[in-house]
Amino acid sequence: MREKCQRCSKPATYHITDIERGKVSEYHFCDEHVRQHLAQPAGEASSAEAEPGGALKAPFKAKEPTRAERQSCPYCQITFLEFRNSGRLGCPHDYDVFRDELLPLIENIHDETRHVGKVPRRAPQSSLRHSELIELRKRLKQAIEVEDYETAAQLRDQIKSLETPTER
Repeated sequence: MREKCQRCSKPATYHITDIERGKVSEYHFCDEHVRQHLAQPAGEASSAEAEPGGALKAPFKAKEPTRAERQSCPYCQITFLEFRNSGRLGCPHDYDVFRDELLPLIENIHDETRHVGKVPRRAPQSSLRHSELIELRKRLKQAIEVEDYETAAQLRDQIKSLETPTER
């Protein structure tokens, strides 16, 4: 059976056990009421939680967000603090905006900060080659539109040679 918050009927998501002078006190709170409980100075337990042992000795003080945590993405408006709380970024631009903060996290999780896994066989190996393919495809489309099929065939062959992996 799930415990309910000691102050309301919501499910308890925090279960606190205090041991003070050999006496054990258990508290069950929802997200909202745990902050109130932790913010109370020692000895100021409310009647809903008046059990032997009292509240925690040191009051909970909310940490002031750092400049990096307050920084937000100009596209989706998510802050780094919101990302840390939810674990989800808001848009692809967040990887650039929060780069300095994300790199240590990614390296800690994956032991690497660049992709070293599988890549599609037909994917260009470099951005220069990728740009060249885009330009050749654009020229191929134009050659077909003006019915210059000889040029189109040459461009098609160049595109194929760039798309197929080279033998080493």
